[in-house]
Amino acid sequence: MKGSTKMLVEAGILIALAQILSYVRVYEAPFGGSVTAGSLVPILIFAIRWGVKPGLLAGAAYGCLQFFLGPKWSWHILSILLDYVLAFGLLGLAGLFRKSLRGVLGGVFLGVLGRFISSFLSGVILFGQYAPEGMSPWVYSFIYQAQYLVPELIISWIIVSLLYKPLREYLVN
Repeated sequence: MKGSTKMLVEAGILIALAQILSYVRVYEAPFGGSVTAGSLVPILIFAIRWGVKPGLLAGAAYGCLQFFLGPKWSWHILSILLDYVLAFGLLGLAGLFRKSLRGVLGGVFLGVLGRFISSFLSGVILFGQYAPEGMSPWVYSFIYQAQYLVPELIISWIIVSLLYKPLREYLVN
């Protein structure tokens, strides 16, 4: 695989940076999830640079770190898979579009949307019982996930937009 050592080193550095940024929380939801200082951006940039498959793997590795090093809201296997491994892994979808700023921002949207859908399903399946009386678990999970992932998407868009021009040559590897 072309550049595999370089790719692994970059993955390690960017996963570590994402983990560090995840500790700078602007808002923390009561049962998990938070708005951070752009903690998704290093994983998104890795996916944009190296493509979907390596991005999915780096995101999944980051999701495992988030589970092992962060607060635990559930030890259920579906929660571990949907809220961590798959949710963060899907950030790798950002690697689908990388030829222009518009494409990169679309990829960022797709990656965060993948994370949203995975966490949304976890919310419906595992945490729907916490929905207020009379509220559908689907609506409850949608609102809950949106309260932190929409701001996280906006923060990611802003940071990636600012970094795109100086990193354009790096991103095209």
